[in-house]
Amino acid sequence: MKRILANRYLSYWLVLFIDLFVAVLSLAISIVAVRYFGGGGAIDSIDAMYIFVVDVPTTLLCFYLFRTYRHIIRHSSLKGLWSIGVAVLLKAAIFFVLLHVVPLISMVERAIIMCVLLDLMICLVGMIGVRVAMILVYDWIVEHSNDRRKRVLVYGITDKSVALTTRLFQSSHYRIVGFLTFGKKMSQYKISEHKVYYFRNEDDFEKVVEMGNVNAVLFASEDEVKQEKERLLQYCGDHKPHPIEVLVAPQVDVFNAGEKVKMRNIRIEDLLGRDEIEINKEEIYNNFHNKVVMVTGGAGSIGSEICRQMAELGVSKLVIFDMAETPLHEIRLELEKKYPQLDFVPFIGDVRSAKRLQVAFDRYKPEIVFHAAAYKHVPLMEENPCEAVLSNVLGSKNVADLCVSNGVDRLVMISTDKAVNPTNVMGCSKRLAEIYCQSLGVAIAQKRTQGNTKFVTTRFGNVLGSNGSVIPHFRKQIEQGGPVTVTHPKINRFFMTIPEACRLVMEAATMSEGNEIFVFEMGEPVLIADLAEKMIRLAGLVPNEDIKIQFTGLRPGEKLYEEVLSNEENTIPTDHHKIKIAKVREYDFGEVCGIYEELIEEAKSGNVMATVRRMKEIVPEFKSNNSIYEEIDRLIESEDVQIA
Repeated sequence: MKRILANRYLSYWLVLFIDLFVAVLSLAISIVAVRYFGGGGAIDSIDAMYIFVVDVPTTLLCFYLFRTYRHIIRHSSLKGLWSIGVAVLLKAAIFFVLLHVVPLISMVERAIIMCVLLDLMICLVGMIGVRVAMILVYDWIVEHSNDRRKRVLVYGITDKSVALTTRLFQSSHYRIVGFLTFGKKMSQYKISEHKVYYFRNEDDFEKVVEMGNVNAVLFASEDEVKQEKERLLQYCGDHKPHPIEVLVAPQVDVFNAGEKVKMRNIRIEDLLGRDEIEINKEEIYNNFHNKVVMVTGGAGSIGSEICRQMAELGVSKLVIFDMAETPLHEIRLELEKKYPQLDFVPFIGDVRSAKRLQVAFDRYKPEIVFHAAAYKHVPLMEENPCEAVLSNVLGSKNVADLCVSNGVDRLVMISTDKAVNPTNVMGCSKRLAEIYCQSLGVAIAQKRTQGNTKFVTTRFGNVLGSNGSVIPHFRKQIEQGGPVTVTHPKINRFFMTIPEACRLVMEAATMSEGNEIFVFEMGEPVLIADLAEKMIRLAGLVPNEDIKIQFTGLRPGEKLYEEVLSNEENTIPTDHHKIKIAKVREYDFGEVCGIYEELIEEAKSGNVMATVRRMKEIVPEFKSNNSIYEEIDRLIESEDVQIA
């Protein structure tokens, strides 16, 4: 019942009636006061009657002019009181003038002034008092209407943090119990009637939680989350018997009023994501604005983000080439909604089909191509190496050849850190794609092959939240109650956000002079077991109590540690501190063409062992790990020994 009352608004007719009642009552009190305490010239009964006749329509007119009754009282503020003040002042002025011109009024000047001033003061105080009383009653109703709301501490005392108390005041989900800061400096203060609590260590935090019966800590921004990821978030996760929930506020523009205001839980991406990188926005804009751009694999995780960023840069036409019907439909709906002015074309096709690619090139004549289409899952490609070659090698060859024959200015190929000293089929197939593109680009630069296309290759590690990656997989396992499966206690990986990776791709494409393989600085590696544990805690659960972490063993072709992409030994620095050029062996394009034809024919025939062996012969650093193809490594080594 209380919650129903809290969600109702008073009719403005009722508010007007209350205001009029207060005005009439204040006038009556003023008349009585002047009549009995005003001395000579006091008001008689006939004067009082005429005063009421003059005052009531005057009051209604002033309240109507300033719409004092139209305000939602529960949302009133000091700034909103000006209309009441001005209305009452105007009413007093008109009232004073009318008392002088009404011929039947026999009051002396002194009595008129006293009556008007008293009425002004009592009416103003009364109307404001009624509103304050209504707000207090409403606050009491809201405060006691739903005891099942989460009791929340707001982290920090910034403007954004304080603003949350107003936004969440009417929420049926959250109840603010105070602010939380590190250190005692502000601990004696109150903000918006909420106490400021402090913590210096985990014991302080536990006392605050117990004192306020706290269920969750709310952050006003993702930046504050990152600042506290090694301290407060740890305390929340370690709290017994259950972790304290950690929430982050949405952006202001996605807030809805009242019951619809919902916070979201902290995501692991909030903790692993780094500060936004600096890129040369003007130069990137000049390179892509008003260009026809095609993105192969444009409906995938990386490809779709490249499409979004191309839309922001104002390309003249965007061709989204992909074979996946449903994801292509989804990116189409998204772009139609977010970028209604964008000229874009969803184009269903497979990069393994040179004829279908040629249709896209003939029809739309792209000037820049981003090649993101590829098979990327290590275990699947280990089980299907022929398909890995046909998609990642033949597909890349088709795209590269057609870019040259159709006069494309630049081809930007998306590669992976797994191409560095590959231990699996997927990584080797991407290295083979790199070799073809780079050797073709070098042949063009040396005038041994006709063409003008510049080739740019970009390598980076795992991207946070990409389709089929570990984070969505863990999240789904947690939602299902576990267990969360990790292959090895010591396995680690480098991570980068999808937008960060795509911005670096565009920066590399802009700075490239052609034929470079750019590698990105990936930061510090993340232990996957720690990642799983943090995700469980962020879900408000206890690792290995509520959700088990189960180690399943390394999968075929999987590395325990990923290669470091950018160090002084294997890279050359560029003007951008996060982008370097990889030192790689160059291949002769004529030789590459011959051996690639043989490799592709082996793959088309479905001969798995012959295909993998051919891959290892072209890329001798490809050494299989935890895989049936280790047998081929031993065979090649024994043959080399016999030849020697």
